Amino acid sequence: MRQAVEWLTGSIWGEIRLLYLSFILGGCLMMSYDILRVLRIFIPHNSLWIGIEDLGYWFYAGISTFLLLYRQNDGSLRAYAIVGTVAGMVIYDRLFSRFFLKGLQSVKNFITIKIKKKNKKPVSK
Repeated sequence: MRQAVEWLTGSIWGEIRLLYLSFILGGCLMMSYDILRVLRIFIPHNSLWIGIEDLGYWFYAGISTFLLLYRQNDGSLRAYAIVGTVAGMVIYDRLFSRFFLKGLQSVKNFITIKIKKKNKKPVSK
């Protein structure tokens, strides 16, 4: 009986660990996408290049999620792990990403205005 209880508590802790790691993975995935968004703010991209970047990001996200499930849960898909990943992404987006990107956009606008003023020639009468 004691071995069954020890196995059960070990199993439950393993599931809790998987949920925790899925939250962390979700935050890291959103942080990675923020890096792409920062590049897009400061370096203009056409739609083809944006599509290629997004495709690469989703390959990265899929492989990262698969590796998490494979290493922590022997590859068994658990709905709560997917929900935890999505929740981690949403929490990161609501707490950090929005403010970070708004601040970067303000910096870009400030720099753009300064460059335009510097390059503007005086109008002669």
